[in-house]
Amino acid sequence: MTDTTEQLRQRLQSLEPHSLKITDESHLHAGHAGNTGGKHYRILIVSDAFQGLGLLQRHRLVYDSVGSLMQSHIHALSIQAKTPAESGLDS
Repeated sequence: MTDTTEQLRQRLQSLEPHSLKITDESHLHAGHAGNTGGKHYRILIVSDAFQGLGLLQRHRLVYDSVGSLMQSHIHALSIQAKTPAESGLDS
């Protein structure tokens, strides 16, 4: 696990996730135009914090939690943000 992956995991704890999967997909984007060194990540996060929120509001919560990592360590972030009911975790 990379330092950035661990930092992502720590920062996303503020959303009290039931489940959190972080995948570093940087190898799929090697040499990608416009990338100044940040990595590409895919996140699947399940949290009660997303209850009643639309897609943009959910993504904003994630971006707010990630904070300054987006300015230096992360070039791209693909987000799947679900409630426990949407993920099947509450059944």
